[in-house]
Amino acid sequence: MTTERQYPATIAAPVEHELVVKKSRFLGLAHPVASPEEAEAVIARVKKQAWDARHHCVAMVTGLLGDQARSSDDGEPSGTAGMPILEVIRRRELTDVVVVVTRYFGGVKLGAGGLVRAYSSAASETLDLAALVRRDTLTRATLVVPHADAGRYDNLLRDWAGSHGATLGDQTYGAQAELELWVPPSELERLQADVASASNGSLAVAVGEERVVDVPVPR
Repeated sequence: MTTERQYPATIAAPVEHELVVKKSRFLGLAHPVASPEEAEAVIARVKKQAWDARHHCVAMVTGLLGDQARSSDDGEPSGTAGMPILEVIRRRELTDVVVVVTRYFGGVKLGAGGLVRAYSSAASETLDLAALVRRDTLTRATLVVPHADAGRYDNLLRDWAGSHGATLGDQTYGAQAELELWVPPSELERLQADVASASNGSLAVAVGEERVVDVPVPR
């Protein structure tokens, strides 16, 4: 039996959240990124927009395996901001994400422990709002059907995907309709059997390449 490799998840879209602690405002932004350069562009944009804030503390994790990480305390005491934010990302096993927590100082010092809690909470509560996208190694499966049957088999594949960890791919229409599905390798035999059963043996699934595919996680 083949063991499918596990990859860190990412987030589907940017999310923002505000936390107030002893009059200090902590504005959290979590943003999906494809590279450290994209993350730096997000950070630069935040700094430009919130130019009057005292601190813009940052952590990012990038790479398919989450093997690249950076953090910055941006003037807060060492270890009280960037690393706590990074720990939140790591605990959630996320990658290709940057989290920026912008602080407007409220006049009350929080102390090292208070800062760690505030930045951790801001990062965690921001990420709580994010829709997740998992990454799986899936195999391309295609089914070629007559146009008259395309709707029926499209519905079949949609229902099947929902209960077998698969995700729909492209649909192309030429002389016949070609329906694409990305399937966990362990489920290919089941798909082939189910299609054969539904078509009384008249249709077969063509198996193609493997690819790491982003799959939305139901909330």
